[in-house]
Amino acid sequence: MIADQPLDELILAAAVGYPPAEVAFALNELAQEYTAAGRGFELRNVAGGWRYYTREEYSAVVEAFVLEGQTARLTQAALETLAVVAYKQPVSRARVSAIRGVNVDGVMRTLLGRGLVEEAGSDDETGANLYRTTSYFLERIGVTSLDDLPELAPYLPDMEEIEEDLAAFGAQTAAGLHGQDSTTSTESTEAAQTEAAPNGEPT
Repeated sequence: MIADQPLDELILAAAVGYPPAEVAFALNELAQEYTAAGRGFELRNVAGGWRYYTREEYSAVVEAFVLEGQTARLTQAALETLAVVAYKQPVSRARVSAIRGVNVDGVMRTLLGRGLVEEAGSDDETGANLYRTTSYFLERIGVTSLDDLPELAPYLPDMEEIEEDLAAFGAQTAAGLHGQDSTTSTESTEAAQTEAAPNGEPT
């Protein structure tokens, strides 16, 4: 179940510590048992090794499940992460997490599983894996190259509005500080006058 290719009796025998002949016999027994019980999976000896497969009569159910999983809509988190990768590629997971402000490990695994993102080497300084979008990503969004991606400028905040907000914030902050200084100065003056008055009475 954990191997990515069929395994022969010798490899399996070495893994479990039994003679190859006994392992071969056990494998055949298991294969017959699964068939007799009508299990949804079967154990086949193909390409010189043994491997688990979905039983053919249940292929329609498996196909429907797989296709539904591939056509399911991406979550908002996945779309945001995909956008960061598309415009910042090649980029590391840490960089994507920093931009989004949340951990993106799970989302990146989803994008990798969907074939929308792939590994693109490693960063020379940190050694972190880098990621980029795939040709399948371009196909899905209907463009031929990354140069055809829409410009980000129209979707960024208006710089004039940002400057106005900053100016207003600065004025508000300055006014608050000025008021605090005035209060402090008044309190200091009153304190000085009190200390200078005879018998502790204010002048």
